[in-house]
Amino acid sequence: MAAPSSAPNRRAARCRSAWLLVMLCATSIGVAHGEATPAGTAPTAPYLLAGAPTFDTTVTQFRERYNSHNPTLPIGEFRALEGPSEPANLTRATSKINETLYASTALEKGSGKIKTLQLTYLPVEGGTEKAARATAIAYMAALLREFEPTISAEQSTARVLDLLSRGQGSRFFQQQWGALRYVVADNGDKGLTFAVEPVKLALAEP
Repeated sequence: MAAPSSAPNRRAARCRSAWLLVMLCATSIGVAHGEATPAGTAPTAPYLLAGAPTFDTTVTQFRERYNSHNPTLPIGEFRALEGPSEPANLTRATSKINETLYASTALEKGSGKIKTLQLTYLPVEGGTEKAARATAIAYMAALLREFEPTISAEQSTARVLDLLSRGQGSRFFQQQWGALRYVVADNGDKGLTFAVEPVKLALAEP
């Protein structure tokens, strides 16, 4: 009898590694406006801070709206993460899009409203890398359009490519546009994360 193939074991190990990476990215993203975080530091993500704002929508409402706008780029149901390391005031959840792309979110306990939405791309080698990265960028652009619906597909793709370029090689980078914060975390061959978060705007002085 032929020995059992190790391919399923490799796939399972990769899946476990992917979930761990997504959990790590969901925990750690957050830096000062327009700056890269030096290697070795561990900044507190803004959405983990007390009083951090939320989008005025739940993840279920977001998925319904997003999937209706992007039928060729669907996001499946999110699964809540559990464990002793999970914050008491948040629920974190992830959704596998494909073998190289995962969505994750952090939700306010009680209301279920979104504090951050993230897409994590796991680079692959070989002939499928170009197509996999193009799919990831298409998802990132679609996510951006959900929060900036007046911009075109071309403009959203250009915005994402600009952010990824500016954040290339940086463990954490963010840029604010109005009431939105876009975050890039480039961990090389371990993964690339793009996130959208709300920003609490300060009131103007009278």
